[in-house]
Amino acid sequence: MTTPTNAEALRAESCRHRDVALDDGEIAALLAILPGWSRADGAIAREFRFRDFDETMAFVNRVAAMANAEDHHPRMEVEYATCRVLWSTHSAGGLTRNDFICAAKTDGIHAEPRP
Repeated sequence: MTTPTNAEALRAESCRHRDVALDDGEIAALLAILPGWSRADGAIAREFRFRDFDETMAFVNRVAAMANAEDHHPRMEVEYATCRVLWSTHSAGGLTRNDFICAAKTDGIHAEPRP
């Protein structure tokens, strides 16, 4: 499978059933196009910061809607003005392309203008 050259190309993809975990080289190549994401606890993770709890929860709800649409769901650790998002594919026992697609989409949600 080819590695997209930027996060926008990755964000344009959709999740599909993938049971095969990526190897370290594939993971490194995909992490290189997603600044702020790193490997943690068998997942890829990033912490997002917000002005207040309302803004944090609005982000959480937008990520949840995207995750439902993609049928791929993250672990989220929510505090007052932060949300740590972790993507992994339990059925594959590691990271799959779906995790990186959803990480790119999460970045896109975070970049959306906020009221």
